Amino acid sequence: MTDDLQRLAAEYHDFRMEIWPTSAHMLGDYRFADRYEDASRAAEDREISAFRAFAARAEALPSDGLTADERISREMIALDATALADLAEARLEEFGVDPIFGPQASLAVRIPKMTLPSAEVSEAMPAKFRGIARMFRDKADRHREGVANGRTPADFACRQTVAQLDSWLAIPAAQDPMLVTAEPAGIADIDAWRAELLRTVRDEIRPALSAYRDVIRDEVLPAARPDDKCGLTWLDDGEEAYARSITFYTTLSMSPQEIHEVGLQQVASLAAEYRALGPETVGMSDLEGIFEAMRSDPALHHTSAQDIVDASVAAMDKAKAAMGDWFGILPKADCTVEATPHGAIAYYFAPAKDGSRGGVFFMNTSDPSGWGRYQIEATAYHEGIPGHHLQLAISTELEDVPEFRKRSFIPAYGEGWGLYTERLADEMGLYSTPLDRMGMLSADSMRACRLVVDTGMHALGWSRRQAIDYMVANSPMRESHVAAEIDRYAVTPGQALAYMLGRLEIQRIRREVEAELGNRFDIKGFHDAVLGSGAMPLPTLARHVRAWVEATSGAAVG
Repeated sequence: MTDDLQRLAAEYHDFRMEIWPTSAHMLGDYRFADRYEDASRAAEDREISAFRAFAARAEALPSDGLTADERISREMIALDATALADLAEARLEEFGVDPIFGPQASLAVRIPKMTLPSAEVSEAMPAKFRGIARMFRDKADRHREGVANGRTPADFACRQTVAQLDSWLAIPAAQDPMLVTAEPAGIADIDAWRAELLRTVRDEIRPALSAYRDVIRDEVLPAARPDDKCGLTWLDDGEEAYARSITFYTTLSMSPQEIHEVGLQQVASLAAEYRALGPETVGMSDLEGIFEAMRSDPALHHTSAQDIVDASVAAMDKAKAAMGDWFGILPKADCTVEATPHGAIAYYFAPAKDGSRGGVFFMNTSDPSGWGRYQIEATAYHEGIPGHHLQLAISTELEDVPEFRKRSFIPAYGEGWGLYTERLADEMGLYSTPLDRMGMLSADSMRACRLVVDTGMHALGWSRRQAIDYMVANSPMRESHVAAEIDRYAVTPGQALAYMLGRLEIQRIRREVEAELGNRFDIKGFHDAVLGSGAMPLPTLARHVRAWVEATSGAAVG
């Protein structure tokens, strides 16, 4: 790599870790262990300026003389930094009251996973906690800005977030979930260390939480948008903000209407698959009847959190045994499964850089009966192997790419890969029964409906109720789960588009390669081409795979 590009890539990685210290800590980069994300407008302005400068430096580097891999690095810095700056300029934080991914919902999961491998890192935690308190105060200020600018969240988001904060504050300080940390290394007086954390929680974090709650309840909620106007389209600058979100999350140039139509087509295609599989799984081919059986038949649902984890582990064991036949590059880090009562229904954490923690995916078992028995395998394959674990663990273990590429998560690539592997698992013969294959269809339905309802709310003016009704009618999900999903899409516009659009693009690239190479197509080689250089925007991925095809063809001719 040229010196200028190498220096730029290193600086870009360091900057990303500095402004996202939680991600850095989770990845085993402890340089900023005493910090938490800065939510102030001043910090946002600085970050926008810095991202613009990084993009300009990347674009100014001549591409002549760069290797194919160096061109990927140059292009990724330019595209990633531009997309991040564009999204930040939408000022979504002004109305970013978020009951799904907000810190009041996520900190209880993240804090225990922040390893404390040395005295220096352990001793940094009180400062990090003070940073968390500042973050809540800054978020309150940003929401006040939003009210002043006529940019407010939806009513449901305010009410749910206030309820979460009330529940947190009702817990005695000595039992605060923030105090559930990893075991601190190198601390001579553990009791004094824990006492300092408790003091910081009691005297700084909890007052900040209370003030944040009061601002949302007393200042933001009275000005909140009604739930029938929960999408960005109801804001004066909503069309532009949604366009920025689409570009960031999908890396594709598609209009909301185009995406909406793709979603409708996918939903229609899935209906035929359900009807074909229905008779041998639920004894009928009527689509509405199939959905109702999957929702409400007690025999098709779990009742035990441990059974959910056990079924996930069994699925992972099957995938681990089979992955060598489908992938040439395999991760060194292992992947485990854990139950959690917090956060999204399922999610994955990548291995720590220093090897102190392997990959882990979480199954939210707070409501075991909400898990269909048919859902477990598809979820395990998406979150674990061959899904996010292969993608992210392989990326972190790469040796010949810049650090920022090892640690980048590009939603359309990462979530597209996760959804692609749910169908790949079918090719691999991993689904145990026809009912488990119905789970694959169920997961597809959710992601296809997302294209329809996300664009419906944020571009076409759909109400929250209209979005819920559409998803209930076109998927086997229970209404309570659908409502939670719709709330997620409403507060994170565009993010839900990444899954299906990413999968469709990876499948399109593969179809073209298979058609061109014919019997010379190698599935291991294709998957290694997709995963072996880390995450990248989908147009960059298409060009990268094209280069692999040309190399493969050249080798065959030679």
